[in-house]
Formats: sequence, C-alpha cells, structure tokens
Amino acid sequence: MSTQHPDNVNPPFFAESPEMGGEDEIQEAYYVFSHLECDEQMWDCEGKEVDNFVVKKLLSKYEWYFREKQIGKDLFLTLRVPNPTVEKDEAKILLETLESIPRSFDTAQLFYQNDIPPIFEVILPMTSSALSLDRVYSYYRNFVVGKQHMLFDDSTPVSDWIGTFEPEAINVIPLFEDLDHMLDAHNITEKYISGKNLDYQRVFLARSDPAMNYGDLSAILMNKIALYNLQELQERSGVEIFPIIGVGSAPFRGDLKPDNVNEIMEEYPSVQTFTVQSAFKYDNSNEKVRSGIQQLNDSCKKNAHEIDQQQAEDIITRCSTSYRKRLVKLAPLICEVSNYVPRRRKRKLHIGLFGYSRSMEGVKLPRAIGFCCALYSLGIPPELLGMDALTEKDLDFVRDVCPHFDTSMRSALQFMNPDILSSMPDIAKAVDTLSIDYETDESHREITSYISSNLRQSKDLGEFVLRAANQRGFLG
Repeated sequence: MSTQHPDNVNPPFFAESPEMGGEDEIQEAYYVFSHLECDEQMWDCEGKEVDNFVVKKLLSKYEWYFREKQIGKDLFLTLRVPNPTVEKDEAKILLETLESIPRSFDTAQLFYQNDIPPIFEVILPMTSSALSLDRVYSYYRNFVVGKQHMLFDDSTPVSDWIGTFEPEAINVIPLFEDLDHMLDAHNITEKYISGKNLDYQRVFLARSDPAMNYGDLSAILMNKIALYNLQELQERSGVEIFPIIGVGSAPFRGDLKPDNVNEIMEEYPSVQTFTVQSAFKYDNSNEKVRSGIQQLNDSCKKNAHEIDQQQAEDIITRCSTSYRKRLVKLAPLICEVSNYVPRRRKRKLHIGLFGYSRSMEGVKLPRAIGFCCALYSLGIPPELLGMDALTEKDLDFVRDVCPHFDTSMRSALQFMNPDILSSMPDIAKAVDTLSIDYETDESHREITSYISSNLRQSKDLGEFVLRAANQRGFLG
C-alpha cells in the first residue's frame, strides 16, 4: 500500500515543487500503480483540502492505462477518513468523503461499463471502540445510500430523481494507534464483525505513532501482541483477518527499505499489507524500489510469532516510562531542530494520539517525522531512548520474538554521534546493554556535530539537516 507520509528527502521527479500538492498526488497515484506496481494507494482525507474527484481525474487523465487496469478490481484506492470522535474540527470531512463514494462509482460505471465499485473501503484512524466503526459503517449504509429510498411529497423516491447509490455498503478498517487499544484490537474487531456477513476483515496497526508515544521497542512489542491476538481471533471467528502495518523507512518508524524487505516480512510474518511510504519510493533508485515492491507483492502471509503477552507488557511498561522521562528533557532541543525540517506535502499531518494534543506532561513536540528527523540530526537515534531500562533477560526475550531486532538496531546505531555519550548516560547505558557491533557513519557524524555546535548561532541549518537526511536515506 503506497501512502502519502512525507518522510522523503528528495521530491519525486514529477512534483511541481518540493512540497507536493493535490495534483501531484493524483500523478503520484498513477505513478505508483503504473511504474512501481503497487496494488493500493491510500488516499488521505484527514486535515487537508481533499480531492474527492480522484477517481474521475485518474480515469480522464490516464485513460489508456486504466482501461487495462480497473480501479476496484486490479488496483485499489483506500480512503483514510477523519475520526469524528477525536477530530471534531474535521468531523464533517468524513461525511463529505463518504458522499463522494457513490459519485466515484457512477464515474467508474460509465468508464468501465460494469458495476465494480472503485472505492469500497475506508480507514478509521485512532479507533477506540467497535461503536466508532459501526457509526461509519451505518452512516454510509443508512444515510448516504439509504436516502435514495426517501420519498418526495409526490411519492417519488430520491433514486428516481438522481439515480441509485452504489455500493450498498463499505468496509471499515480500524486503525489502532495507542497502547490500550492496540492490546485490545482483537476484542474491538471481534465486536465489530459480530453479526455481519463478512468474507474478511482488514485491521491496520500503527508503527510510527506508537514508537513516538512509547518508544521503539514498545511499539515493536505492541504490534507483536496485537498480531498474535488477531490471528487467534481469525481462528476463533472463522473470518479471515488481513493485518496492515504502517511502516516507514527510519528504524524508529518501522525500518522498511527496499534492501531489507525480506527481513521486515520475517519480523511481521502474519501481515498481509505493508505501507510503502515516500522515502521508500523517492529516496532509492527506481530499480531497487520496484524490486522491493515486487518482493512484497510475491509474498504470502504466515503465522504470527507466538509471544508471552505478560512478559512483553512488563518490558513495555518499563521502557515506555524511561522513554518518556528522557523525552521530556529533550523536548526543547527537539522542537528547536524540528524548525529546520523541510515540508514535503502541502497538508496538515495526521494528528496522532500522544500527538493529538501535541503535548506530554506539559511539553509540546512536533509530529513523528519531524520528531525523528530532529533527533537523528543531532546524532541521537530515537530508537535508543528508553532502552536503558532493559536487562539481559529482557534482551534474550526480545531477540527470541524479534528475529531482526539486532539488525534494526545496528542500522540505527550507525547514525549515532559518539560525542553524545558523555553527556547522555542513559544512551550510553543503552548502547552498553545492547552490546551490538556497529560502524559509525562518519559523514553523518560530521554533519550532526556541525548542527549541534551551531544550533545557538542563529544560522540557517536547514541545508545541513537535509544533508544528514540524504546520508541516511530518509527524512525521519
């Protein structure tokens, strides 16, 4: 699943400016389908001026391609909508977005001369209950589609006046992002699917926001627990569960890059769909990107790793507590450096959870990509924060359930500036406890040293933040 997460250093060749806008994203959808061979494009309807005519624009602008590849059958557009329970200011965008689905159906019906809906699934972020999912499901069915049966005063149904509304129903995909609801994802999903005649249910698990909220290792373990519980739900309910995981290129945000696709698939073997974010697509050679996506397309999901939930939760509690303590102290520095992080999309980012109020214990922080970029730019890999709480016994457990943990940490450690160790004893302790051999990226170290030493000099450090990101191969 290609997404619009702006974690890329380099703008794509087709973008009109470094900040991609609405028409760029139309072209992006065509590009990832036709050139990169992604199966699916997530269309983000949160917090920006949404182009609800995406289907019409794709079919009219790239008619020759979409005659051969049908949207809704061969390729898929999946809408991420605002959650009215949390995002009050964006609530009515949900209604506008749901209303656009039958219009897109009419456009595709005229184009393809069949009744296959081009859009039939929406993603609900920050899902906290089955009720929130049911409300989206029922609103579409009862009010968007259902109004076609309403009668005018002369007893004429609405459908006779403006036509029928299709599809009759949509699938709602829960996106779980915080600790409590990720650990309860199976129960919420089970309650939602109960009483519905479903062939399958997709479930989206966040990887980036949980890392920012609770620390990198906590996010990994949260996903492991959720995936195992969802597998048990599948066995218990008889409804096939297809998990989606939202991974970025930074180790802290999931560590999915074109050259380590197999490792990440082995880390999360029961995942059906992996997100391919902007750094994956635009900060690597076209040949590598296509090869990585081909590996994802050719794979089949397997059984989830079995995990001792009680032991994992104990580690999550200790690591997240330590993580948050370190974060509060680093917050002013993070915010200062994040001012130099370039924007890559003309859009307001998904607000997240701990990021919803953008504060923790009274301290404000940027969103996940800017947060990561700021720390990497200072030579402080965010993966290490909170890891000082680990014991040797914990590490044995982690390495057993996370086969590529050391590889991912080694990838992060190369971007650590060793000069920070003398002033950050918690990081030094984490590095010592992990005891992983790694090689420092000297070019990255040199740039981060310059940024750190000139931070108070009123210099424009944007160029150096960008150079460090280019050395890493991702913004944040």
